Amino acid sequence: MTDTTSRAGSAALYRAVWRWHFIAGLLILPFVLILAVTGGIYLFKDEINDAAHSRLRFVEPAASQLAPSAIAGAALDTHPGEIKAYTPPAADNRSAEVDILGPDGLKNTVYVDPYTCTVLGTLWDAGAAGSPAMYVVRKLHSLEYVGWFGNRLIEMAAGWMVLLAATGTYLWWPRNKKLGTVSIKASRGRPWWRDLHAVTGIYTAGFIVFLAMTGLPWSSVWGGKFYDYANGLGLGMPEGYWSGLPLSTVPLSEATDRAPWIIEQQPVPQSGSAEGVPQTLDQVVATVEELGIVPGYAVSMPRGAEGVFTASVYPDDITYERVIHLDQYSGEVLYDAGLADLGTLGRWAEWGISVHMGQEFGLVNQIVLLLACLAMVGLCVSGAAMWWKRRPSGALGVPQVPTDWRIPRALLLMAVAAGVFFPLVGLSMLVLVAVEIAVHLRRRRRALA
Repeated sequence: MTDTTSRAGSAALYRAVWRWHFIAGLLILPFVLILAVTGGIYLFKDEINDAAHSRLRFVEPAASQLAPSAIAGAALDTHPGEIKAYTPPAADNRSAEVDILGPDGLKNTVYVDPYTCTVLGTLWDAGAAGSPAMYVVRKLHSLEYVGWFGNRLIEMAAGWMVLLAATGTYLWWPRNKKLGTVSIKASRGRPWWRDLHAVTGIYTAGFIVFLAMTGLPWSSVWGGKFYDYANGLGLGMPEGYWSGLPLSTVPLSEATDRAPWIIEQQPVPQSGSAEGVPQTLDQVVATVEELGIVPGYAVSMPRGAEGVFTASVYPDDITYERVIHLDQYSGEVLYDAGLADLGTLGRWAEWGISVHMGQEFGLVNQIVLLLACLAMVGLCVSGAAMWWKRRPSGALGVPQVPTDWRIPRALLLMAVAAGVFFPLVGLSMLVLVAVEIAVHLRRRRRALA
């Protein structure tokens, strides 16, 4: 191969990668914006909830707290219904929370002062989001409002974010220079936007890949396969899961809002006998606290005569996450496991999800990921600006198909591997290839006409 041929092949490869980076970037741009904006907000959900609902969430500490049954009773007196869960105060200055399913079928969280049993107010139960506003942000983040199709669009966008980071790094990589662009050198116009895009991307590519990969466990296709393989290989759930106990048909995710991701779809066990007098809330709280569960946990009530009490916590320090199931009649511990009991992939997934949500390393974690979210917004804006400034009037301005398609087989194999690893990305690749072929054939027919 001559030096000229080598350069021609390299130039063709560069143009092909640039074209796909350009097209994929424009296609997923609105989804990346949604992920970045909602994700940046949700990182601070606890701080936002505390500020917006401080009257409900904070109390003046006193000498001693009243019994859980008294607190739950006070909530029921003002809001009749069925208690679904009880959350003891997470700190001396925090209120207790009682989730009640009312006669109208709506579930509300009742906030109670644990020192006086004064009901402070209610909010519609938003689960792990903590407030209706943050519930909306969470649902927008995953596009669940659009149903199953929205979830798959977000999954596709997350997979493409990984590939865009890789192709962007390739496009940035210096050619015949000692160093690529590491600072904004241009002062205006399209070159300024190009430098901004390149510099922002190269400094934050690793963080963007991390956010994309740690967000994928929540997706339907990729996350579902990861869940199945991790548990199938014995690297997810604890060994000897449930220890042969009879199981219900209720998944852990429906039994509690604080379920570890790797086991949230598994069914909870059943109580050994459907006869006798159920344990009181006071007894259950005393039992799980004797077992050493950390503050911030919630106790979910049994579902039906064979149900179990479930105490669970998903704290900022993920090493203290825990799920405990108690027989509702005898109070016997049926299951008690934390992070250390999970398999290797289970622990990695739990740690990644915790960091993804900005809770593992405190404020530093939140600020670093907020900057990454802002960088994603900047990449979307700069990418759109470059496209707008370069596009011809009345045209999309997509980079031309290279006339020399001598692309290394290794790159094709990498594209196939990426499509297999990210199935929805692979599907979108096939759609793009079909569009490319259709456009090419159309132009060819016009040229021959």
